[in-house]
Amino acid sequence: MPRDPNIPDAFDVYTLVLLRRPADAPAMPEVELDALQARHLAYRAELRRQGVLVANGPLGEQSDISFRGLSIFACDLADARRLSDGDPSVQAGRLAYDVMEWWVAAGTFSFPGAVLPVGSRRKMPDD
Repeated sequence: MPRDPNIPDAFDVYTLVLLRRPADAPAMPEVELDALQARHLAYRAELRRQGVLVANGPLGEQSDISFRGLSIFACDLADARRLSDGDPSVQAGRLAYDVMEWWVAAGTFSFPGAVLPVGSRRKMPDD
C-alpha cells in the first residue's frame, strides 16, 4: 500500500511540558504566591540559561483555565520530568505538568538561540 501523501516523510520530535493548575492546589496568601512566582520564574530562567529550556511562556485565552504554561525542552522526556519536578511551583503543589512528544513536519520550526540540539528527526513507523 502506498504511503499517504499527507503524511510527511520525516518529523522533528520535540519534548513539550504543559504546566497546569491542579484542582487541589493549596491556597496561599498573596505575599507567598508572589514569592513563589518569583522563584518559579528564576528557576525557569536558569534552565533557559543552561540551554535545556528552549522556549516557554504562559498561556492566555484557552478552553481550559487550568492550563498555565507551555515549554519546549532540549532533552528527553525523563529529563524534562526531572527538571519539572525541581520547579518550586510544582514542589509547592501550585502547578502540575504533563510531558509529551510533539511530532511536527521536519523543518517546521527552528530555534536559532538554542545552545543544545532541540528535538530529533524521525520517520513515521510503518504499520
